[in-house]
Amino acid sequence: MLEYNEITERKYVVFEGDPYEVIDSHVFRKQQRKPVNAVKMRNMITGRIVEHSFHVSDKAEEADISKREVKYLYTNKGEFWFCEASDPSKRFELPETLIGNAANFLKPNTVVEALIYDDGSETGKIIGLKLPIKMDLKVTEAHPAVKGNTAQGGTKAVVLETGAEIQVPMFVKEGDIVRVNTETGQYTDRVS
Repeated sequence: MLEYNEITERKYVVFEGDPYEVIDSHVFRKQQRKPVNAVKMRNMITGRIVEHSFHVSDKAEEADISKREVKYLYTNKGEFWFCEASDPSKRFELPETLIGNAANFLKPNTVVEALIYDDGSETGKIIGLKLPIKMDLKVTEAHPAVKGNTAQGGTKAVVLETGAEIQVPMFVKEGDIVRVNTETGQYTDRVS
């Protein structure tokens, strides 16, 4: 069980019978009252965002989430196919709603972590994917740099090998490999 002030970002809690990931938390006091932890959480099954205030007397059960390595294979008509990292014959499909924003940075044969919620069944239920924080991806489409207002550091849109479109500095060209933060979807640096 977690105390009210232990419910912090990147923790998994059971709230109203479902596993939730804590996105944001802020402990504060209103005048002379007891402290409150205002929390924003995302339902790991439905994706719904909920705001809730935990008071000093509240406790939350930590969700039993385990991780297992899986390999991304391919996408076909909105179906994302994966296999066990150690056994390619054990294939399974995950819906696009479960993968979410991570779909923009998945390239074939990438090993990622599957988050598994222990719901009492033998194998548990896959409720999400955890990508590496930074991934190196190749730029497939980049328009040439155009002279203009670059006083604040000019950027341009490029398309990556996964089909994602991000903003990068003007000096990045087609064929370059760039490092992308998968949590924010932003360019971090160019890989030499």
